[in-house]
Amino acid sequence: MALAFEFPSDTVDALQASLVLLNYPEVFAALAPLDCIVAVAEPLRLEAGHLEGLPAHRLILRVPAGAVDEPAAQKKCAALAEQGYRIMFDGVAAKATQSGARALMYDCATTLPPVLALVAQPGPHLARGVDTEQRFDECADAGFAWFMGDFARCPAQAASTGDGTSRKRLLALLGMLARDADSRELETLLKQDPALSYQLLKVVNSAAFALSTPIHSFGQAINVLGRRQLQRWLQLLLYARQQDDANANPLLPLAAVRAAQMEALCKEQGGDRDAQDLAFVTGVFSLLDVLLGMPMSEIVAALNLDLDVMAALLERGGPLGQMLLLVEQPSGATLAAAGIAPESYWQGQLQAYHWAIQVSRNL
Repeated sequence: MALAFEFPSDTVDALQASLVLLNYPEVFAALAPLDCIVAVAEPLRLEAGHLEGLPAHRLILRVPAGAVDEPAAQKKCAALAEQGYRIMFDGVAAKATQSGARALMYDCATTLPPVLALVAQPGPHLARGVDTEQRFDECADAGFAWFMGDFARCPAQAASTGDGTSRKRLLALLGMLARDADSRELETLLKQDPALSYQLLKVVNSAAFALSTPIHSFGQAINVLGRRQLQRWLQLLLYARQQDDANANPLLPLAAVRAAQMEALCKEQGGDRDAQDLAFVTGVFSLLDVLLGMPMSEIVAALNLDLDVMAALLERGGPLGQMLLLVEQPSGATLAAAGIAPESYWQGQLQAYHWAIQVSRNL
């Protein structure tokens, strides 16, 4: 997997903006093992000092296919490749091999690239504009390994939650978590869902907890995790259910990022532990309508949620709603509305990515 740095079209210098973020302390440690894809609109203007201090093996330089028409640009890209930077062409270029390109990025919203364009380079290739599950499958069949788009939020993903009985059980569990139900109640309901039970025991026995003695019962799991962590992991486990094709649900990392980033931003603003918990819940629940294939109003009606969380989920109202809007659609306007400084936002996002990477490894 990789993290692509994307900026609004009116950004004066996207490359410089990317470099500022990449030079933030410990950024590559927080994002490990993700590689970083940086747009280089004009390779001839890229100077040696621009990339100084950045690990070449963690960077992928995305160059527009039309930017290497001239031999000088081709030589520049080839030289960067020799220095250890990976070159990814945005679009199909006739001189890809001569320019040291190893991968292709292509807008697959309406068409797929020629087969030979993918075969000629080792990849991994990145498909963008992938907004449906069907398009995802088509791009994967064509040879793409990385994907950008709204396919994770495609309503078809709701099928992974199973039948109506399973959906009701999920809502019941969420309701118990929201009202801080007794551990025995949670244990009783967990026993009715073998898949969720298996995932919970898998988490507790994972390297994340480094226990000397394996945990075999739900009661032990609850005691080991503690109430607060149990709630968080169960909320995320709902997204971890395997789909029919055995692939991990792409909603999981997205939900984890939202939840962790909202918690970090709330903490940055001086929120206490309870306030941070509400921010986390808002982030992780914000995708339940996609997961369950139900209107958010019906989901909220079935849960005993804090009024501030309800306002955020239904109307994007209140402080939590402003924060959720910022996480969903970051911009100068949403930053100002939420009262978050750009550096604080980036720091919170780094923490969120780090947490989501850990979650994806353990679930």
